[in-house]
Amino acid sequence: MSSIATSALPLLPLEAGVVLPGMTITIALETPEAREAVSAASGAGDRLVLVPRLGSDPRFASIGTVATIDRRGSLPGGTPAVVVSGTERVSLGAAVSAAGNALWVNVEPVHEPAVADEDQLRESSRELTAVLEAIAEHRGLGRVREAWINIEDPGRLADLAGYWPELSLERKVELLETVDPARRVQLVLGWAREALAELELKDRIRTDVAEGMERTQREYLLRQQLAAIRKELGEAGGDADDDDYRSRLEALDIDAATRTAIQRELDKLERTSEQSPEHGWIRTWLDTVFELPWGERSIDPMDVVAARAVLDADHTGLDDVKERIVEHLAVRKLRAERLAAAGPAATDGTDTAPTETAPTETAPTTGRGDGMILALVGPPGVGKTSLGESIARATGRKFVRVALGGVRDEAEIRGHRRTYVGALPGRIVRAVKDAGTMNPVVLLDEIDKLGADWRGDPSSALLEVLDPAQNHTFRDHYLDLDLDLSDVLFLATANFAEQIPGPLFDRMEVVHLDGYTDAEKVDIARRHLLGRQLRRAGLLDGEVEVTDAALLEIVNGYTREAGVRSLERQLGRLLRKAAARIAAGESQVVVDAGDLRGWLGRPHPGNEVAERTSTPGVATGLAVTGIGGDVLFVEASAAEGESGLVITGQLGEVMQESAQIALSYVRAHAAELGLPPGALDNRRLHIHVPAGAVPKDGPSAGVTMTTAIVSLLTGRPVRSDLGMTGEITLQGKVLPIGGVKQKVLAAHRAGLTEVVLPSRNGDDLEDVPESVREEMTFHLASNIGEVLDRALEEISLAA
Repeated sequence: MSSIATSALPLLPLEAGVVLPGMTITIALETPEAREAVSAASGAGDRLVLVPRLGSDPRFASIGTVATIDRRGSLPGGTPAVVVSGTERVSLGAAVSAAGNALWVNVEPVHEPAVADEDQLRESSRELTAVLEAIAEHRGLGRVREAWINIEDPGRLADLAGYWPELSLERKVELLETVDPARRVQLVLGWAREALAELELKDRIRTDVAEGMERTQREYLLRQQLAAIRKELGEAGGDADDDDYRSRLEALDIDAATRTAIQRELDKLERTSEQSPEHGWIRTWLDTVFELPWGERSIDPMDVVAARAVLDADHTGLDDVKERIVEHLAVRKLRAERLAAAGPAATDGTDTAPTETAPTETAPTTGRGDGMILALVGPPGVGKTSLGESIARATGRKFVRVALGGVRDEAEIRGHRRTYVGALPGRIVRAVKDAGTMNPVVLLDEIDKLGADWRGDPSSALLEVLDPAQNHTFRDHYLDLDLDLSDVLFLATANFAEQIPGPLFDRMEVVHLDGYTDAEKVDIARRHLLGRQLRRAGLLDGEVEVTDAALLEIVNGYTREAGVRSLERQLGRLLRKAAARIAAGESQVVVDAGDLRGWLGRPHPGNEVAERTSTPGVATGLAVTGIGGDVLFVEASAAEGESGLVITGQLGEVMQESAQIALSYVRAHAAELGLPPGALDNRRLHIHVPAGAVPKDGPSAGVTMTTAIVSLLTGRPVRSDLGMTGEITLQGKVLPIGGVKQKVLAAHRAGLTEVVLPSRNGDDLEDVPESVREEMTFHLASNIGEVLDRALEEISLAA
């Protein structure tokens, strides 16, 4: 039963807490509102109603607690305070006026409903008591147990949760507004279970951590004791590896910053337990660092004559590349001689060192390299990779090949950061480590096939590697140390110069390897390929003889390429068949040109240019493909129908534009070209480039397409011994093109004797081998009229 009837009491708002019946707490009177409420309570028998404030707005809970003032006083800081004891729940009514500034409200007793299941309530109360005892035990609050051990009323037991400091204000208000004692017990029991589960988890984690620390400390002490015992016994101690690292560090020829960084990792290794994963990571990093050839360099012979002899012995032709390598060696030789004569202090602008740095006690060096980054560009099989090996032999350096085709991850160049599991240094660092010297020849193979995706752009990472102004302080992500790559001789290979990323291309000196003539291929086969294939077939010298005529026939009849890769395959096929005869009992096999059909089968079809161009409307063009230069036929036909243009042959946008320009020029200059009136009226023109499954594109087909259209419309066939290349404008001007050497060599292989080139490409004929120039005739044209005069045959008027 309630001890009060409906009456008015002063209201004391609670800003940050809740007072439940049965609780005794101290309240600081920090606001005038609170002090007025306590003062007004003197006129109400020292009673007042305590109500929690909800949020910052002036709203209160619907249920409050009537409390009596047990004592008035002040806190140590001088703030007035009162000690109050909650007695029972009341519901708040309307505010009433009263004397003074305090807020008086009508309160009405709250009657608890009858308990439906007494047994269930008692069982829940006993469980709540047990959970509270467990919480007190986890927190070491055994004395608090006395506060509830003698409480028999379940509702009063649940109200003791008001003392719970971790319980949120919202939950305390919910508990205050819950009148049903059974419901209050269930609420507090659920919260207590959550708190107990959290405490048990924290205790379990704390126990596991403590046990792990104790085990680590015990292992550390045991290791120290074991090391002391081994030291007394004169055996190798547990720190033998660390001592080995330190001795290896002392022997390294490195700068102070690198030495400090390695020393820091060694100190960390000594402080790290062997059971820790970081111990293995540090040891792996140290092993990688000490495997690098710090200070190791190959001795350059700098013999220019001997280097040229090595290059000539390994490769036929390629004079441009050989001359550039010889120039590089000559520059290094002169720099070394000048620096040795002038002393260590004499350097140029690129080798400037701080004046306050004392010179090291080493032999005079050439300083940083001359910045040469050669890019060998050419079709497959012309010897780009093998040329890199020859350059390494000519310069007396180690050779390492780094394959870049299909690389899309920037970390492949710069390495992975050590924070990643399984981190590794990049390919550049691994190449230097594999070479064993700091000045190897590094071949960056297939640099035009680099990719880029969400993992980064490898070509951007290569900028620092290939820039002579930056690569003396190249920093790999895994090593995180400055690595001097300035003495490394970098070479790059590519099939297409256009596909090399622009910033990389700007840092390179491009040397084109456009292919070999037939005579050069025969020489290469005799000097290099034949001996290698003999060894692979298990044959001895003298057992198989292949004549020069047979080699020339293989070149002309069984291979069509700029390089010699197919030639070597055909030689291997030939020698395997010869090996079968030797194994069957023959002592010697001689292969001549007339025997090849029986050995290798039918040759490729002969010169098809004459057959293809015998009909008007077919012109022979020259193009550069992925395998070098090639002959390309352009066919034109016309049919009755709506005027227009059909283009087939899987042509790219540039070649489609060339076809449109060619047709527009012919339409605009029909009379000048000698076309009959209305030649294009109501006729649909079709331009086709055979081998339609192969994509084709490039800015050099305009001349050929125009010639094919004029040939069709005039009925004049194109000369079968002539090829052409060039692009035209709408005014009929012939524009210059690229790849002249590759195209001329392709025309020579196809049996053509004359080639029409743009007049502005006349100087490019100097790149064509002299033997080819002597066998062919070249016509330089500045407009399409000159091309047509050379290309179209005169119509015979004979009956």
